[in-house]
Amino acid sequence: MRTDNRPRILDLYSCAGGAGEGYRRAGFEVVGVDLDPQPHYPFEFHQADAIAYVLTHGHEFDAIHASPPCQLYSAARNKSPNSKREHPDLVGPTREALRMVGRPYIIENVVGAPMEDPITLCGGMFGLTAPDVDGVPLKLLRHRLFESNIELTAPEHTPHRELEGITASVFGSGGTYTPEFRDRPKRGGYVPHIEVIREIMGIDWMNRYELSQSIPPAYTEYLGAQLLRAV
Repeated sequence: MRTDNRPRILDLYSCAGGAGEGYRRAGFEVVGVDLDPQPHYPFEFHQADAIAYVLTHGHEFDAIHASPPCQLYSAARNKSPNSKREHPDLVGPTREALRMVGRPYIIENVVGAPMEDPITLCGGMFGLTAPDVDGVPLKLLRHRLFESNIELTAPEHTPHRELEGITASVFGSGGTYTPEFRDRPKRGGYVPHIEVIREIMGIDWMNRYELSQSIPPAYTEYLGAQLLRAV
């Protein structure tokens, strides 16, 4: 139900609301949908199948964002033998549903997902940095792909070696937030303390698992300005 005069965006596969918060900052009224309960989602929320919901209600919105589960594409890189059975490919079916609805849309997913002509956003484009617990500078890269039926542009992608700081990673299991671990060579970056992750992501309401599933709101705030011009 519309509550004000802002354009409305439907946030499919919403998780705990990282993408939705960016669209709110851009000027949208946000409504989220996810198959799982999302007790920390900060906007109007409906627990439902995303594709069924958008086919029924998508026409009620000015724009639609979708972040289909990315585990299949991440697991494929890890050669998981069970990934296809455990994590279905929802990018294609979601795209088909969005085209049927006919509203301006954005689909988000990880690098390696079967996206069509996407742009790439990186934390380095938005200056996503934070000091570690003992003052060491950290930078967030967190590349994500964004596909749309409107033209999207991305900021200049600064080479990572030119960005100050140690790369911070956001994972859902445990933490490696000790100087000893941070200072050892490793792949994938250093996982900071949860309070540092919240600061660098620009999210203060999520737990560690929810943070690991989220994108920084800075990404969708930037894209939301482009969506607003389309609607």
